[in-house]
Amino acid sequence: MQAVILAAGRGKRMGNLTTATTKPMLKIKGKPILEHKINALPKKIKEIIFIVGYRSTDIISHFKRYHNGRRIIYVFQTNLNGTGGALHLAKSILREKFLVMMGDDLYTKKDLKEIIEHDLAIMGYEVDDPTQFGVIKINKNGTLAEVIEKPKTKKHKLAATGVYVLDRRFFDYELVSVGNGEFGLPQTMAKMAKDHKTKIHKARAWHAIGNPENLKEAEKVLHKFI
Repeated sequence: MQAVILAAGRGKRMGNLTTATTKPMLKIKGKPILEHKINALPKKIKEIIFIVGYRSTDIISHFKRYHNGRRIIYVFQTNLNGTGGALHLAKSILREKFLVMMGDDLYTKKDLKEIIEHDLAIMGYEVDDPTQFGVIKINKNGTLAEVIEKPKTKKHKLAATGVYVLDRRFFDYELVSVGNGEFGLPQTMAKMAKDHKTKIHKARAWHAIGNPENLKEAEKVLHKFI
């Protein structure tokens, strides 16, 4: 099984920390964020596709073509047109079912192992303030209904964590625009979910790393994810 890791952005909210390196290569307890993520991947994942852009050589020189027995493929994203656009760049090399996740968040081994057992799935995590996230709206049968970006109310509290199980049917659907020339992966997945039931996996833990404070906090909570 393949995993796609989206790691093309600089991470502007990290400030000067990403002047000399790309955000996914910032270190937590001496190791890059990406290395912690790869170590959490299930054994079923035999091949990793990195979508790279800003300071891509930092990632390539560290992981090279193989890492801990897994083959590594690099796909370059020069036009940062959203998560949906990023995934489409890997269309020609993706086979059957695959895992997709962000390059800068931490997920538990158990959650990743369990979610790939589904044919189609999206991972969510309950948050106190959903207005800061894309949130998952759930059908009565417990499947994905919609992804709402930064809702104005706190009715739905299950934030989309950036982990998805997909297959090549995703590419049959026109990408959904989320504004500013970007196309959203979860929004397009919600469009697909109208025809294909998509499981919602509720995460045990999730640590989003969006700013320097989140990176500091990651040092304290890393034990939950390794």
